[in-house]
Amino acid sequence: MSITRRSLVQGGSLLALAPLVRPAGAQTELKISHQFPGGTLTDGDFRDRLCRRFAAECEKRTGGALKAVVYPGSSLMKTNAQFGALRKGALDLSLVPLSYAGGEVSETNAGLMPGLVPTYEIGAAWKTAEVGRLMSKVLSDKGVIIVSWIWQAGGVASRGHRLVSPADAKGLKVRGGSREMDMMLKEAGAAVINLPSNEIYAAMQTGAMDAAMTSSTSFISFKLEEIAKYLTTGRKGTYWFMLEPLMISKDVFARLPKAQQDVIMAVGAELEAFGRDAAKADDQHVAEIYAKAGAQVEDIDAASLSQWQAIARNTAWKDFGERNESCAAVLKAAQKLL
Repeated sequence: MSITRRSLVQGGSLLALAPLVRPAGAQTELKISHQFPGGTLTDGDFRDRLCRRFAAECEKRTGGALKAVVYPGSSLMKTNAQFGALRKGALDLSLVPLSYAGGEVSETNAGLMPGLVPTYEIGAAWKTAEVGRLMSKVLSDKGVIIVSWIWQAGGVASRGHRLVSPADAKGLKVRGGSREMDMMLKEAGAAVINLPSNEIYAAMQTGAMDAAMTSSTSFISFKLEEIAKYLTTGRKGTYWFMLEPLMISKDVFARLPKAQQDVIMAVGAELEAFGRDAAKADDQHVAEIYAKAGAQVEDIDAASLSQWQAIARNTAWKDFGERNESCAAVLKAAQKLL
């Protein structure tokens, strides 16, 4: 008895095999989503440029067999939906602040834990250290693979007065960027505001928020110098360092040929140096932009950093470490690098 296409479809076999079968020489197109303003390979937000460089290099190294299309500005899906979509295989790749996934995977809150990463050097050390291996295992178990480890320093932009030391925070409505950052701010006397970085401008413009903490690059891309009168930078070290990796769905990755998997991981690793250098450049550039716009620009001094870390240790770090054994292990491993 011959097997017809109709009998395969009725039995479900063709549908089951479809995601796994690719004709020889077939082209794969991946979608990369992020929340930041779009640009080009050479101009604009470096996170968008990193995604475009990734796409161009993957296509080049696979002879066009692997293409990727970048969707900036949350144009493909909403900001907070990206991580969940990666886990389910509904999104191929995304460059997104890892702490945004904290509601789904508690361990990811370590990616924006106040004071736990005070320099780029310590952040870079995570990838190959115990803390990086633990984080990679947690994410892999949840269906996500880190392709590029990207860290960014951040600071504070405010409307009314400077926010450098914990004493300056009292009575302000502040966006910290993570649950843990918010815990530290509350202990310092601030009221916290929760929203994605691409919504900061509107909130500050209307007066719903007095100050916002985010990365130097976001301060530039979202043009907060138009409304902020004070800027505290992270260019000399800071309690605000964010892990904002380029990630791929584990299900999507598993369906790719081994050669393409190798290209993705190799290109991702090579782009980490670009991400670090671009982030550092933005730390300096943001200070110049805000000063030119008339804002008062300051750096975080060692004394203020130490004060913030002391508050974080007794609030955010303590809370995180007590959630479960996995979070405690991540925290302990990260502290070994301090």
